[in-house]
Amino acid sequence: MKFSIQKFKIMIKKIYLFFLFTSFISFSQKFDKKISDLISGYENEVIELRHWFHENAELSNREFKTSERIADELRKIGLEPQTGIAKTGVVAVLKGGKPGPVVALRADIDGLPVKERADLTWASKMIGEYNGEEVPVMHACGHDTHTAILLGVAKVLYDIKDQIPGSIKFIFQPAEEGAPAGEEGGAELMVKEGVLKNPDVDAIFGLHIWSQISAGKVYVRPKGIMAAVNEFRIDIEGVQTHGSTPWTGVDPIVTASQMINSIQTIVSRSMPLTEAAAVVTIGSIHGGVRSNIIPESLYMLGTIRTLDENMKKTVLKRLEKIVYNIAEANNAKAKITYLVSYPITYNDPELYNQMLPSLKRINGSENVNSMNAITGAEDFSFFQEKIPGIYFFIGGAKKGTDPSKAAPHHTPDFYVDDSAMLTGMKSMTTLTLDYLKNNK
Repeated sequence: MKFSIQKFKIMIKKIYLFFLFTSFISFSQKFDKKISDLISGYENEVIELRHWFHENAELSNREFKTSERIADELRKIGLEPQTGIAKTGVVAVLKGGKPGPVVALRADIDGLPVKERADLTWASKMIGEYNGEEVPVMHACGHDTHTAILLGVAKVLYDIKDQIPGSIKFIFQPAEEGAPAGEEGGAELMVKEGVLKNPDVDAIFGLHIWSQISAGKVYVRPKGIMAAVNEFRIDIEGVQTHGSTPWTGVDPIVTASQMINSIQTIVSRSMPLTEAAAVVTIGSIHGGVRSNIIPESLYMLGTIRTLDENMKKTVLKRLEKIVYNIAEANNAKAKITYLVSYPITYNDPELYNQMLPSLKRINGSENVNSMNAITGAEDFSFFQEKIPGIYFFIGGAKKGTDPSKAAPHHTPDFYVDDSAMLTGMKSMTTLTLDYLKNNK
């Protein structure tokens, strides 16, 4: 049998590529094992940190003990944290031993005004102030786990810093749940203060634990993963009068009821719901003191959730038209004030395609799942507005339990298991190292 020179060259090239590929796989497996071993070595320490953060939960822009502990832990690692970023945030930069891109990793650190009911030795008994009232505080959304996971990742990456081709910026962000009334805060303020600069960040990764997914599982999707949010207040001014003679006044309560009914038709009658989800909710209405007094005024609070920019514009336009036209029809006056606005939490498709194999490799393909977008919102979206980012969910329900029966987030019985910490650390560490290696 005769071989041409050209065929021989092709055959040699294929053999070379095969051995190169198998060598790369072998190297990746060995490196992943080294990382997994480092993470396992820090697991107990990170769990202890998680318990401390949980027990010492603090409200948005008031995370004083939390940020102090984060800074202390970063100093123990060997990093030089900057404090007071966006009021109570902490940032540290790890420079690798080789030049390369800059990756940011973010964890949110604030708790919620919720009284804990879970039977834990490390349950929160913290008290804070919310809207002028003294309230119990707990980590009812898992931010304690996010904080401890990121500290664990910092420990692991510092141990191998000489092998890292680039830099990592660790961002511990306050006030994800929303700054107190009249204050700025959260990711939006961090971006405004330049957290993505000096050094300039090329990509950012963030995660959120989920109580109703089994520990060890990862859920992610490209493009919109969480909704944009627009919170609003509607003030209605009428004319006060006796309840027995309503024709002598202008009734803001009747006006509000007509608005609420009409607002509910925005989604059902104006949105192309086969394209993306949308929600408009009135969650609070305040007005009146007696059964026989028609009040002079009232106000309502509501929220809009959208996953499409054009649909968001339509919702806002329809809301304003309904509110002002119904007020006019009832001889009342109305005003809409927008209180909080977050963009869509948007996973850059190109970055998603690049990093999905990393999540599958470190967690096992069978544990990484595609998900539908959800109408919850996240201010991580402010980072993604500026640079490519990936946001994903990890399971927090103890293995062997039914995750559908787990208490949801923002409730007194909310609980996530310590076993989830490993998934978070492995995922964030691997995403960081693979991105730096592939984009140097």
